[in-house]
Amino acid sequence: MDLDGARTLVAGASGALGSGLAAALHDRGARVVVGGRRREALDAAGERFGTTPVLFDAVDGDSCRRAVGEAVDQLGGLDLLVVAVGVAAFGPAVDADAAVVDELFAVNVLGPMSLVRAAAPALAASERGRVAVLSAILADLPTNQMGEYSATKAALSAWLDVLRRENRRAFGVLDVRPPHLDTGLETRALAGSPPPLPGPRPAGEVVDAVVTALVDDVRVLGWDHKQKALVSRGS
Repeated sequence: MDLDGARTLVAGASGALGSGLAAALHDRGARVVVGGRRREALDAAGERFGTTPVLFDAVDGDSCRRAVGEAVDQLGGLDLLVVAVGVAAFGPAVDADAAVVDELFAVNVLGPMSLVRAAAPALAASERGRVAVLSAILADLPTNQMGEYSATKAALSAWLDVLRRENRRAFGVLDVRPPHLDTGLETRALAGSPPPLPGPRPAGEVVDAVVTALVDDVRVLGWDHKQKALVSRGS
């Protein structure tokens, strides 16, 4: 994918990973609109990029659709959608609170689905349409004390695989499955305390790898335990 001038929406840009991706894509020449829940966290990026942030709440499908529509109108189309939204929760599977599970799936699965569905017509109309969605290593490695959280990532990755096959002639799909990162996500969990986790990797590694994967039209960016590195799987 040629990123120069690419009309881009980064959803979840108020977080550490999303904001890093937005900045990196802008630096590569993309026209970037940032989206998220907290305007104060987005305004500085909007000023730097010369665009107006769009607000949405991942648990509200209507607000996801409105935000995408506003970004498409502002950019005059859409070439790239990046989705970097997510929350965590911890604890034994049999003890999970139903309300917490509902919110986990709403934010980690249904929200990204709503954003992609809303963007699909504009992406299909683009000659270089592409979507990149951040899932997690948990899609490959379900982890004790993280059952529901793991299930959301596995569900999202399965959906992205079907999306890719169904739309292979319309737009590309990149599924990013990074390991534990230094974004502090585990400190903002909806419930519970994290089990012992491996040392976090720098979020900047993921940002650089995602940009490269977009340019190279990679399908899956996963974590290789032996190499201790993000590796691409298919193009």
